[in-house]
Amino acid sequence: MTSTLTKEFEYYKKHQKTLLDKYEGQFVVIKDEEVKGVYNTEIEAYQEAQKEYKLGSFLIQKVEEGKGSYSQTFYSRVSI
Repeated sequence: MTSTLTKEFEYYKKHQKTLLDKYEGQFVVIKDEEVKGVYNTEIEAYQEAQKEYKLGSFLIQKVEEGKGSYSQTFYSRVSI
């Protein structure tokens, strides 16, 4: 079973080029495999989306070029 966020993220990846042409540098709210809103900041996108949609049912994604726009690497120091 595919989670809602996975489905929304796959939609973003599939339509990244089109979204880039329209919304480069902005944050989109994706729900039900559709762009529901476009915002200048991530905070604004979150504040508006949570007014209408249940948390965990939508994706907020910054529209940027390339795979690096949605890939992050986190490092943690561990003491043994």
